[in-house]
Amino acid sequence: MTDPAGSSDEHLVVFTPSGLRGSFSEGTSVLDAARQLGVDLDSVCGGRGICGRCQVTPTFGEFAKHGINATVDHVSIRGTTEDDYRGRRPLTDDRRLGCAATICGDLVVDVPAESQVHRQVVRKDVDLGDLALDPVLVLRLVEVPEPTLDESIGEIRRLVDSLATQWDLHHLTVDDGLVADVQRALAAGNRRVTVAIRDDHRIVAVWPGLRDRALGVAVDVGSTTIAGHLCDLATGAVLATAGTMNPQIRFGEDLMSRVSYVMMNPGGEVELTNVVRAALDELVGDLVGQVDTTRDEVLELVLVGNPVMHHLFLGYDPIPLGGAPFALAVDEALDLAATDLGIEAHPAARAHVLPCIAGHVGADTAGVILATRLGQPVDQPPADQEATDESGDTRLVVDVGTNAEIVLSGGGRILAASSPTGPAFEGAQISAGQRATPGAIERVRIDPTSGEPRFRIIGVEPWSDEDGFAEAATATGVTGICGSGIIEVVAELWLAGLMDADGVIDGPGTTPSTRIEPDGRTFSYVLFDPAELGLDGERLLITQNDIRAIQLAKAALYAGIRLLMDHLGIDTIDEIGLAGAFGSHIDTIHATVLGLVPDCDPDRVSSVGNAAGAGAAIALLSGSARRSIVDVVNRIEKIETALEPAFQDHFVDAMAIPHRTAHYPCLSTRITLPERPAASAAGPERSGRRRRRNGAVKEEDTP
Repeated sequence: MTDPAGSSDEHLVVFTPSGLRGSFSEGTSVLDAARQLGVDLDSVCGGRGICGRCQVTPTFGEFAKHGINATVDHVSIRGTTEDDYRGRRPLTDDRRLGCAATICGDLVVDVPAESQVHRQVVRKDVDLGDLALDPVLVLRLVEVPEPTLDESIGEIRRLVDSLATQWDLHHLTVDDGLVADVQRALAAGNRRVTVAIRDDHRIVAVWPGLRDRALGVAVDVGSTTIAGHLCDLATGAVLATAGTMNPQIRFGEDLMSRVSYVMMNPGGEVELTNVVRAALDELVGDLVGQVDTTRDEVLELVLVGNPVMHHLFLGYDPIPLGGAPFALAVDEALDLAATDLGIEAHPAARAHVLPCIAGHVGADTAGVILATRLGQPVDQPPADQEATDESGDTRLVVDVGTNAEIVLSGGGRILAASSPTGPAFEGAQISAGQRATPGAIERVRIDPTSGEPRFRIIGVEPWSDEDGFAEAATATGVTGICGSGIIEVVAELWLAGLMDADGVIDGPGTTPSTRIEPDGRTFSYVLFDPAELGLDGERLLITQNDIRAIQLAKAALYAGIRLLMDHLGIDTIDEIGLAGAFGSHIDTIHATVLGLVPDCDPDRVSSVGNAAGAGAAIALLSGSARRSIVDVVNRIEKIETALEPAFQDHFVDAMAIPHRTAHYPCLSTRITLPERPAASAAGPERSGRRRRRNGAVKEEDTP
């Protein structure tokens, strides 16, 4: 290669979209030219015309910007190598193999995204953001020369020397257990083998001949659901997604009940570990089965989970997490053999576990931070950059669950805490509560004039007051109400004036309704009566105890958020993201009406989906992302809510709907909020007066 202004027997070549350019002598392959310029052009086979990764598109015409007039004869015609190519990626008419096409004149060559090693990955099924691939494991085909009598070196050194010569890879090491595999592969492949190189320096696997695909699995080990994504490590393609129920549920619905099980049953942690590992292994089998491949192609896994799940799938004792000081067994990122976790994959498969943040803020939150890029520049890719939020905005992400994880960033700082919301948002402790399965009420609207409800259930498109609902609901029934429906019905009861700001159904100043009926010493709201729609089943009521359970949960969450705001020294938040399976289905307006989160511009309150799983996928596909999250976690300020005196004050104020004292000017631009009475200490059990409404005597709770 010479300077672009070189001699006339050389040809100017410009690569797009990188814009890199240089002059090359006639007959130089496009792949060699790309390598000399540092163009991001992939190859596994090293220019042998086998893998098809180096496909490019020569473009012809007059390019005034580059001073090039390119014609079809400026690149060699197709030859035997391209005619005989039968690789995994088809070679279309306009594409050429960079290793086979040679330069015959000035040329503009486009490198398509799928031929770039560090391509941007955009996935609709898993939101990876603006991710640039940075593979932690690559495959390289290499030809190793035959041994000779005048050489006294072993096959491992020949392999390493050949990789240095053919791929410019230096200082490689080979795992001791791989020596026999190298010998066998060299013999079976006629001295041509493919090696897997991990972390730029370790040869971890070898196969005879060409091996052009390595797969990875990203897994979010949730307390209720285990979700996994199967990815091609070289392309970033998400090939399959699957989920399964966490079998530990039979030992306890929530995390603390599982810790209690271990406390009360010595050795119980082994049982809990075994069942979750078996579920992980079955999930991997499900994923590879979806794309008709084998487990032997899986060479990398990334796992995330909350601290209790983290300890249980790793085989650590979770009991210390059950009480102060909530001591983690290990908090840093881990690299383990997948086989040590009971996962059947390639023998060299590694399981990478993201770091935990604190005793109740785990590796799943590290995944959330990666996916949402908290603490990182918001206008640039996160790889290899200083981890600091330079936008000036304050950003909050909440992973809503039994134990809500809260992360707040702004002013170059990032803070994290957990808040004990309990299982109410997941349907537990709610009289008609259930998980989000077909038949569960997921959306609710209440007419403020009549007090009549309308709702939608999972699995049925029409609302309950629309044509076709009863017929469609016959298959599923109306079986209960899930978390998103619970949020909406409580918010709607207040908006419709059927419940006061203290959460009292039919409380002082509320509107009468035939839907409200006595229920012991309190009152309940009839959300669903099957007789009204001609359906089978039982009536579904929203009871005063249901309201109280939601108030307790949302107050704990809000108080945790408010504590972080205090520590950051702010009174407003610019952007809020709701993460997790539950957070993904919450209506953000109703969540704010309820007081689940502070007031914020409604356009900047959104669901961020399964951010923990997306973060695991990002870490699977990017080594720089793994390094960046370690840096961010090391900077996080951990706030322990149990030790904060202000938590109780914030909690008490947050019991009101939406809050006893906080104002909601941003929310008020979207919805008319009822007037709230002057701050009081009233609650559902504070009024002992008796009233008559709708012909029924009411006696509210007494102190």
